[in-house]
Amino acid sequence: MHQLAAPASAEIEIKKSRFIGMLFAVGSRPEAQVLLAEQRKQHPGACHVCWALVCEGDSGLDDDGEPSGTAAKPMYNVLMHKDLMNVLAVVVRYWGGIKLGAGGLTRAYGQAISEAVKNAELQPVEPQCERRCVLQFADESSLRRLCEQQQVTVLDAAYAEAVTLVLRMKVSQAQAFEEAARNLLRGALQFSKAA
Repeated sequence: MHQLAAPASAEIEIKKSRFIGMLFAVGSRPEAQVLLAEQRKQHPGACHVCWALVCEGDSGLDDDGEPSGTAAKPMYNVLMHKDLMNVLAVVVRYWGGIKLGAGGLTRAYGQAISEAVKNAELQPVEPQCERRCVLQFADESSLRRLCEQQQVTVLDAAYAEAVTLVLRMKVSQAQAFEEAARNLLRGALQFSKAA
């Protein structure tokens, strides 16, 4: 799996239609929706703004008025073939007055994203995991500091008789992080896999 190091784009022209392929690194569907709104605003004269999203647990496709399956699906197929994750692919189309047909559209949208991928700087994605951690109130700030130092994300916090934190970290660091947390808090916490 790979993800984008930075946004990338490419432009192609087929039978006078312009196709602008763009790739953005995203972490969620709401983040992708914000980027899509920006692209629609930047390209008010475009006849179509099609997109494909591949994101952990929340992917999506939209042909934006093109015949079903001729725009977003070929874009999605390129992302899958290139083994990309956490990416939003957008193709803005300015119509040139000549119909391309279903096959022509499929090739054009796929090619626009393929060209953008060629211009992209990719980096490997490290698998992530989530851990649930139960600890005393007095120890929460110490554990949060450790999380910050080791780039572990606190996803959720629940307060009852004790504090329950849901943490996200790289799989490769999970064992060492748990050991460091136990040492820091003198064993006064419990870890389990988050559901």
